[in-house]
Amino acid sequence: MRRSGEAPSPSSVPSLTVSGHPPATSDRSDWATLRRLFPYLWQYKWRVIAALAFMVGAKVANVGVPVLLKNLIDTMTPKPDMAQALLIVPIGLLLAYGLLRFSTALFGELRELIFAKATEGTARQIALEVFGHLHALSLRFHLERQTGGMTRDIERGTRGVHSLISMSLYSIVPTIIELVLVLTILGVKFDWLFVVITLVALVLYITFTVTVTEWRTQFRKTMNELDSTAQSRAVDSLLNYETVKYFNNEEFEARRYDASLDRYRKAAIKSQRTLSMLNTGQQLLIAISLVLMLWRATSGVVDGRMTLGDLVMVNAFMIQLYIPLNFLGVIYREIKQSLTDLDKMFVLMEKEREVRDAPGAQPLALPPLPPGEGGGVNSTVRFEGVSFAYEPARPILKHVSFEIPAGKTVAVVGPSGSGKSTLARLLYRFYDVQQGRITIGGEDIREVTQSSVRRAIGIVPQDTVLFNDTVEYNIAYGRPGASREEVEGAARAARIHDFISATPKGYETTVGERGLKLSGGEKQRVAIARTLLKNPPIVIFDEATSALDSANERAIQSELKSAAQDKTTLVIAHRLSTVVDAHEILVLESGVVVERGTHAELLAARGRYAQMWALQKSEATPLM
Repeated sequence: MRRSGEAPSPSSVPSLTVSGHPPATSDRSDWATLRRLFPYLWQYKWRVIAALAFMVGAKVANVGVPVLLKNLIDTMTPKPDMAQALLIVPIGLLLAYGLLRFSTALFGELRELIFAKATEGTARQIALEVFGHLHALSLRFHLERQTGGMTRDIERGTRGVHSLISMSLYSIVPTIIELVLVLTILGVKFDWLFVVITLVALVLYITFTVTVTEWRTQFRKTMNELDSTAQSRAVDSLLNYETVKYFNNEEFEARRYDASLDRYRKAAIKSQRTLSMLNTGQQLLIAISLVLMLWRATSGVVDGRMTLGDLVMVNAFMIQLYIPLNFLGVIYREIKQSLTDLDKMFVLMEKEREVRDAPGAQPLALPPLPPGEGGGVNSTVRFEGVSFAYEPARPILKHVSFEIPAGKTVAVVGPSGSGKSTLARLLYRFYDVQQGRITIGGEDIREVTQSSVRRAIGIVPQDTVLFNDTVEYNIAYGRPGASREEVEGAARAARIHDFISATPKGYETTVGERGLKLSGGEKQRVAIARTLLKNPPIVIFDEATSALDSANERAIQSELKSAAQDKTTLVIAHRLSTVVDAHEILVLESGVVVERGTHAELLAARGRYAQMWALQKSEATPLM
C-alpha cells in the first residue's frame, strides 16, 4: 500500500510518451509560483469563497462526529435515573450522528462541485495561453526545441494545476482547520497535557516527513531523468522505424532501451527503500503519540476525571487527524512536484519572443495599383540591402537587393546552402533581418503585424508536412471554412483530384502522421492545392515541383503558371527548367547575387547560370 512516498502517476513508471526535452530551469521560488497562479484562480473568487465555506462546514461536521459519539456513549452508561430517557435520547443522538456523517460527505462533495469550474477553467486558461505563446515564438525556438519534451512540460503543468489545488484545498487546508478545532476542544475540555502531546507529536511527525521527503527528492529526480531518457530513446527509435529496419538494428535498439530501463529499475528500487524507511518512521511516531494520548485518557477515566465517552472521543480525534497526515509525504511531494511542473509551464509562457510586432503596429494594407498598371493591389516585394545570419560567425545573406514587381515572377536559383530558402523565411518574417529591410507594397514588414504579412503570402514548401487528418482537412487548411466545392476546385487545379477520387474514402482519406501515407509528389500537390485555395496576392514556390517526376512536373507547370498569374511570385528552384519563363532570374551563391536577368540574357552572358544550365541539360540527356 502506498502512503507517504508515492502516488502512482504517469511520471513514476517508464512509458512511451514522447519526451526527451531538457527541463526548463527557473530560480523562481514556490511562493512566487503560487503568486503567479493566484490571479487565474481569483477570477473565480466567489467560487473560491464558497468552496472554503463548504470546506469549513465539512470539517466542523467531521469534528462533531467524535463529540456526538462521546455523548452517545456517556448517555448509554448506566445511571439510576435514566430508565425513561433511554428510549428517547439515544435515538436522537443516533439520528444526529448519522446527520453529521452525511453532512461531512455532503459538504465535501459541494466543495468539489463548486470549485471544479475554477480548477478546470484555470488549467484551461493557462494551457491555452502557453499554446498561443508557443505559436508566437520565432522559428529559431521551434528548430532548437524538442517537441516531445515541450508538450510533456505543458501536460505536466496542466496536471500540476489540478494536483496543486486538490492537494492544498482538499488535504492541507482541511487538515489544518481540523487540527485547530481538535486542539481547541482538547484544551478547553481537558488539561493542557493533551494539547502538548498532540502538538509535539505533530511537529515531530511533520519535521521527520518533510526532512526525509526532501532527502528522497534526489532519488525521485534521478528516476524522472532516467524515465525521460528511456522514453526519448524509445520514441526516437519508433519515429525512425524505417531507418532501424534499413540497417537491421532492432536488437541494437532493444539493448539501448533495456539499458535505460535497467538504470531506471535500480533507481526505483533505491527510491522504494527510502519510502519504506519513511513509512516505518511515520508509523512509529503515530504509535507512540497514540499510546501517550490513550494512556493519559485512560488515567483520567480511572481517576474519575474523564468518562468512557471522553476516551472514545480522544481516540477518534487522533485517528481522524492521523489518517490525512499518513499521506503527508505524498501530499508534500506532489505539491512540490506540481509547483515545479507549473513553474516549467510558466517559464515557457515567459520565453522571450525573438520576433514581435512593433508597438502600435497596424495590419498590412496593400494599396491599389494605378489603373494604367493593370489594376489589383500593389504587392511589390523589395529586398533592400538585406544581410542575415542564423549564427554570427556564419553569414547567410550579404547585402541582397532585388525587387519583385506586383504581378511579376522573380526566380532565385543557386546551389544548396546559398541562402535561397532563407529569403522565404525572412519574407514570412520568421526572423527579422539584421541589416537592410524588406517591404511589401512600400511598407517595411517590421512595422506591420506579422499575421497580416503572413495572410498576404502563400507558400508551397520544398518539404511538405501535413496534419494527421483527412485530405480535405489538409487542403482546406489554406482557407478554413472553404466549401467542399472550393476544395475540389483547388485539387483539380493541382492535378490531384483524380488521385483522391480513386481512393476508397476519397477526400476523407487520412494522410497519416506528417502525411507519411502519401508519396512525396502527392504531398507536394496537396500543398499546391492548399496554396491555390488560400489565393493570396503573393506566392512563394520553394522547390514546388522537387518531388514530382518529369511527366507530372511538366503537367503541373502550367497550373503553377496559372496560379502565379497576376500575383507577385517568388520562385526558389534548383531545376532551371522550371524558371525559364520568370521575368527575372537571380543567381545566388554564398549569400550574394552574382547574376541577374532573363533566361535568354543569362544564357547569352555565358556566366554561372549558363554553366548550371549546361550541366543540368547534360544530366537530363539519357545515356546510350
